Amino acid sequence: MRTPDSTTAAAILPLVGGPENVVSVAHCMTRLRLGLRDPDAVDGAGLRALPAVLGLVADDGSCQIVLGPGTVARVTRSFEALLTAAGPALADPPAPGGAPAPAPLVPSGGGPGTPTGAGPADRSAPPGAGPADTAGLLAARGAELKAARARRNATPLKLFLRRIADVFVPLIPALIGCGVIAGLNGLLVNLGVLRGLTPALTAIAAGFMALIAVFVGHNTAKVFGGTPVLGGAVAAVVVYAGVAKVTVLGVTLAPGQGGVLGALAAALLGTYVEKWCRTWVPPTLDVLVTPTLTVLLTGMVTLYALMYAAGRLSAAIGTSAAWLLSTTGAFAGLVLGALFLPLVMLGLHQALIPIHTTLIEQQGYTVLLPVLAMAGAGQVGAALAVYVRLRHDTSLRTTIRSALPAGLLGVGEPLIYGVSLPLGRPFVTACAGGAAGGAFIGFFSMLGDRVGSTAIGPSGLALFPLLSGNRGLAVSAAVYAGGLLTGYAVGFAATYLFGLRGVPASSPGGAPDGDPDGGSPARRTEPTAV
Repeated sequence: MRTPDSTTAAAILPLVGGPENVVSVAHCMTRLRLGLRDPDAVDGAGLRALPAVLGLVADDGSCQIVLGPGTVARVTRSFEALLTAAGPALADPPAPGGAPAPAPLVPSGGGPGTPTGAGPADRSAPPGAGPADTAGLLAARGAELKAARARRNATPLKLFLRRIADVFVPLIPALIGCGVIAGLNGLLVNLGVLRGLTPALTAIAAGFMALIAVFVGHNTAKVFGGTPVLGGAVAAVVVYAGVAKVTVLGVTLAPGQGGVLGALAAALLGTYVEKWCRTWVPPTLDVLVTPTLTVLLTGMVTLYALMYAAGRLSAAIGTSAAWLLSTTGAFAGLVLGALFLPLVMLGLHQALIPIHTTLIEQQGYTVLLPVLAMAGAGQVGAALAVYVRLRHDTSLRTTIRSALPAGLLGVGEPLIYGVSLPLGRPFVTACAGGAAGGAFIGFFSMLGDRVGSTAIGPSGLALFPLLSGNRGLAVSAAVYAGGLLTGYAVGFAATYLFGLRGVPASSPGGAPDGDPDGGSPARRTEPTAV
């Protein structure tokens, strides 16, 4: 019996070029991420027309279909089943060291990518075209922005950062699950109820974090072309209790020293050692010599160099984050909230994922994510202002109505790439809203009320179950809610007052209000340069 999810999967497959065009399949929090042999075979317009599809992202040979939390996991299973039924599911996977996997999820305020599948924007809409054409023109403009951004982002540094992000993105579901359980356990402890249950909840919530280095090592080797289990083996050295007997530079190592950064470095080194061994070890001895040398050489370097160096770096990250928000909180929050969306556009936000994970491992939560989540609040406020101002533009208002619930829950792509970025100025005013919300949370950090998230991935209203802080859940939730409301309000006001100049509200007949010449939709939707 066909379910809605299997129906969606069946509709997607031919629109991405069929089974023979699919090289890899994965999913993150909200996106079905496909590696494709021929990205030009994607029917972007057809994909966007599917009811379950919230947005579309194309970047460096990948196709990322935004389906939303929960739905994406079910559709991915159905999609993989269709590939299996069609024959070899993933033929000719990318060679190790080749093109990176599709880009990850972005928390809070929207992620990388733009709608695709549309041709260049039609800047000369036919005379008399009505408001219903607006969404199509904006989508086409989004496709232009996508192509330009893809060209700018194809640099070695950004490609490397995307591959680092690919190491951590598969860990997000476990981080979220354990984070929610940790929050529930903390609430029970504070209330003093079910005390017999809290030790069990503590073990469940902390078990994954105690061994996260092993998972990071496994994924690192997989992403960079090594043997995943060898990557996990060398990373396991970092968390092994026996390292407490090892002394480096007169200092005894501690289990877990270096954390995920040490595990990442160890597995990356192990991958290159493994590849080096395979270039000279005879095939008859490879099964014995290569794994042994990989684990031995990498393990020794990890113990006597990487753990010590990564431990110092991890400590510096934790100290710097705490100092930044406690000393310059309002200013730091303003800058971080304002710049997060531009960082996404440049592809540099992916460097923050290991930092978030390090802070969660060290402190139990990351203080940076709630600040960055304010970018999403500014985006929601900006979209609401566009909805109110362009009251006769039924097409654009329909787009906003359909995308707004996802935006409130932290899935920002449909609003960003379907509304604010193609229009231009609303993208800038959305950043202003993010800056105001970030400054709000940063101000309270200066007062000693630190707000953090026990996991990465969710943002917006979906972040509430993951909140934590040094003053308890109630205070953290109140500060975060205040930041969201500030971001909504400032994003709305800035967009309403300044973000729609040159994009006047249209009249029912298709001419902008106050435009005696009866301008066309092409004129009223021509975006301001960002």
